[in-house]
Amino acid sequence: METTHQLERFIDELRRRWPVARGSLCEVAKPCVRTGCAACAHGDKHLSFIFSYRQDGKQRCLYVPRELVPQLRRAIAGGQWVESHMSELGAALVFAHRQQRGSPAARRGRRKPKS
Repeated sequence: METTHQLERFIDELRRRWPVARGSLCEVAKPCVRTGCAACAHGDKHLSFIFSYRQDGKQRCLYVPRELVPQLRRAIAGGQWVESHMSELGAALVFAHRQQRGSPAARRGRRKPKS
């Protein structure tokens, strides 16, 4: 029953952290595409944000509107939390199964003899 309790706690925490995302967010400085941009003509570049992620095994990038940056940062942090807890839940599943089967000493009597 401990795994059921862990699942409920995990789902409650996931709801609290939603939305979640996997990837990275970088701020980059690039020239723009507008012809005659005074800033680019002086060698200045424009700051923007890029979200990098994997899709079907390929690296993808998207420009991110500045107003979405705080929400995306929170989603990435939530995604990192999910990944770390998935490992813990996997280990908990194995331990729960072992506990359900009984101790190693109790199992020795149940093994078939080698032929």
